[in-house]
This record gives sequence, structure tokens and C-alpha cells, in this order.
Amino acid sequence: MRLSGRSQVVTVKVSMMASVGKSRSMRYSRVVPGERGFTLIELLVVLSLISILAAMGIVQHRNSVLKAQEATLKTDLFHMRDAIDQYFADKGKYPASLDALVTDNYLRKIPEDPLTHSAESWQTVPAEPDPSNPSAEPGIYDVKSGAQGTALDGTSYTDW
Repeated sequence: MRLSGRSQVVTVKVSMMASVGKSRSMRYSRVVPGERGFTLIELLVVLSLISILAAMGIVQHRNSVLKAQEATLKTDLFHMRDAIDQYFADKGKYPASLDALVTDNYLRKIPEDPLTHSAESWQTVPAEPDPSNPSAEPGIYDVKSGAQGTALDGTSYTDW
């Protein structure tokens, strides 16, 4: 039979009063008949399970942060490429720099690369020179991330 907290205290006090003639260590014993504590093995099993679950949670958190950064990178690249295409459709030439997209109001600002945390790390791909006007500046045909490393899908960030 399991005793509530208050009953345990009363039982301990009664047993302490009955043990007046016993040794000091026996009088202050808090062992209640029928009650057990946790063994070291039980505590270690619970601790190891908590550790495993915490490690899994940390890995999931890191992967979700990386997935969000990759999704933001793909969106930023799409918007900048779309702005380059609109610039070419309107003006008949590619922009000389990414700043030209901002000054001509095709972009509000150059987005920050979510992996490098810098707006200066974008790698630009120059357009092919115009054969009819070889002295003209070719402009920017495409933009890529300057981040090093590989994505979760195994591709390089510089290939996006």
C-alpha cells in the first residue's frame, strides 16, 4: 500500500519515537517499509534516454535552420535573376553591376546572402560580348552565391 506524503512523515516520526534506545543512525533513517528509491541503473537509463532525445533535437534544429537558409538563398537568387531579365527586356542590355538594378529600381536593395551574411559575396557571371558592338561592356548575365560548401541535397552552393 502506498502512503501519501503526510502519512509518511507521521510514520517516520512514530518510528523515530519508538527507536529511543536504538543507535543514532537508525533513529534518523527515512526508510519507509514498502517504499523504494531509484537504483543507479534506472537513473542511468533515464539519463541516457534524455541525452539521446536531446541530441536528436539538436540535429533536427540545425537541419531546419540550414533548410531555411537554403530556401532563402534560392528565393534571393530567383528574384535577382528575374530583375536581371526584366532589366534586359526593358533596356536591351544587361546591367553593368548589381548596384545598377538598385539604382534603376529593379530591386530595393541587394539581398544579403543568407549563408555568408554579406551582400558583397555574390558572384556575377558576365554576359557574352555583343558581336555587333564589341566595344560595349557585356554586363551581368547571371548571379550565383559566393558561399562555399555543399547543400543538404549534395549540390554545391556555387552551382545554384
